[in-house]
Amino acid sequence: MDELYIEATKSSPLVKFDPKNNVLEIVGESYPENAVKFYAPMFEWLNNNLGHLNSQPLTVNLNVSYFNSSSSKALMNLFDVLEETFQKVGKITVNWLYLGENETAQECGEEFQEDLEFLPFNLVKIENG
Repeated sequence: MDELYIEATKSSPLVKFDPKNNVLEIVGESYPENAVKFYAPMFEWLNNNLGHLNSQPLTVNLNVSYFNSSSSKALMNLFDVLEETFQKVGKITVNWLYLGENETAQECGEEFQEDLEFLPFNLVKIENG
């Protein structure tokens, strides 16, 4: 699968795919002025690459400490795409990472988890450090 790299800004997260380890990461805060435009390259990458999952599983790590409603919609669209692919080929795991003291991030992860029927979605508490 092809590499993906979208640099983080003050209002948007880092989005990168490491082809050596098959890990897609989204890290940072997400409140871009136009979330659809910001996430469009990621969805294009997903459309072009998810069909090429081979024997190596895909891990998606999200560590998004804050996001606005349009970013929430983009994340739900991401989970929908991943769940659809998981139902066809399996081999996808999502890890929602949150700081222990960030109850809001934990609750958001729990809500996303509840909305998914098949996709493995892990809540991963991380400590400051």
